Amino acid sequence: MSIKIKELAFVYHPVTDVARARKFYEGLLGLKTGMEIEFGPGQWWIEYDIAGQALAVSNAMPGTPASSLTLEVESLDDSMTAARAAGVEIAFETMEFPPCRIFGIKDPDGNQIGLHQRKA
Repeated sequence: MSIKIKELAFVYHPVTDVARARKFYEGLLGLKTGMEIEFGPGQWWIEYDIAGQALAVSNAMPGTPASSLTLEVESLDDSMTAARAAGVEIAFETMEFPPCRIFGIKDPDGNQIGLHQRKA
């Protein structure tokens, strides 16, 4: 018998400093908060809605930096310019493939995020 998956629940990134994470995810990436729960004093679970999928960040659950998230962007070149201007760590430089281009950044806790643009 196999496990029956219904849908993607969320992608999770552990963070250590919620204010710093919010500045990155809401400020640089422009994501909007979908849900936020304070489990205890200063212990947060925050979800951002990305096209009907949830990206969760939390300092309430242990974890090591992940590299599980890739976001589609309008302009890869403009995104690289914005990332460099913000002083964000570049995880990997732009790579070119027949259907797309991609580069990677890291959030303040070292979680890797791919920024991707499909070709026309």
